[in-house]
Amino acid sequence: QVQLVESGGGLVQPGGSLRLSCAAPRSIFSSFAMGWYRQAPGQQRELVATFTSGVNTNYADSVKGRFTISRDNAKNTIYLQMNSLKPEDTAVYYCKATSIILGAYWGQGTQVTVSS
Repeated sequence: QVQLVESGGGLVQPGGSLRLSCAAPRSIFSSFAMGWYRQAPGQQRELVATFTSGVNTNYADSVKGRFTISRDNAKNTIYLQMNSLKPEDTAVYYCKATSIILGAYWGQGTQVTVSS
């Protein structure tokens, strides 16, 4: 069973920052496109930021300029640096590994709450 292990969520005030981490097995990390999604209460899960075609990135318009996705290939880990957080960023954040051929895997999710 493939495990994507997320960490780094929590409670932060508006304007604050958090960094999420997602560690994957080497076989997944090197072959799958990695990314971050989120789901707010009562909302559909949505893309936040992903790697496409290796190191190219794609961001949701709502997070451009505030969030940065990065990766450490030596640690088989991706990160999501979230700055200037807003209450509307409150959601469960999920790591996803996607392969057109092999399918997709999801992490267990980590809660991010932005509130004063």
